[in-house]
Amino acid sequence: MSDKLKLLLVDDHQLIIEGITSYLKDIDGLKITTTNSCDEAYRLIKSSLAIDPFHILFTDLSFDVGKKNVAIDGGESLIKALQKDKVPIKIGVITGHSETNRVFNVVKNLKPLAYILKGQCNTVELNFAIQKMMSDQVYYTHDIHEKLMKRTLVEIQMDDVAIQILKELPNHTKISNLEGEITKPDGSLVKIRTIESKLAKLRTDFNANNNTDLVLKAKELGVLD
Repeated sequence: MSDKLKLLLVDDHQLIIEGITSYLKDIDGLKITTTNSCDEAYRLIKSSLAIDPFHILFTDLSFDVGKKNVAIDGGESLIKALQKDKVPIKIGVITGHSETNRVFNVVKNLKPLAYILKGQCNTVELNFAIQKMMSDQVYYTHDIHEKLMKRTLVEIQMDDVAIQILKELPNHTKISNLEGEITKPDGSLVKIRTIESKLAKLRTDFNANNNTDLVLKAKELGVLD
């Protein structure tokens, strides 16, 4: 068995693999393996379990598989497969996906120990992330951490009436048209004055200049589709 930490890096772009590997090679104590295929990554991880298992997996989320006949078509599917099999490996994401809703869903549902953006990836950050992961602590790139904090804060501040208002807002040219469309939990209708008050608070919470800006920012945070 190797004394080094075995790390598997998975990405479908060879130039990305080479770039990240160049950073990883400056970190002492790593034995690095790379592959462009999630199917191959799964096979490597499973086949090594009994003798010399991998300690860390870094994977992208989206893979361009084209018309290839693959069983595992991307990083999210790979993570799910490993978690389903209860494989004891520390999982981190290195990706270009920074859309708040995508980030939120990946972190919430898959719970990777690290979420790192490719454009901000370097030796120092990777080294720090690996140390955190091996201690079962999470590490998120600063931008990702901020997005998650903001999304969580917004969710805490939201109630059912606010969510209804945001969803209905793009469908009406006048705020007054919302009256009769928004209901309280008990089924009673929300008055226009309450709707206007809620909208003012939402604009403040989202730091929006107007209702159009509010809708755009709600979409950016993944509150609206």
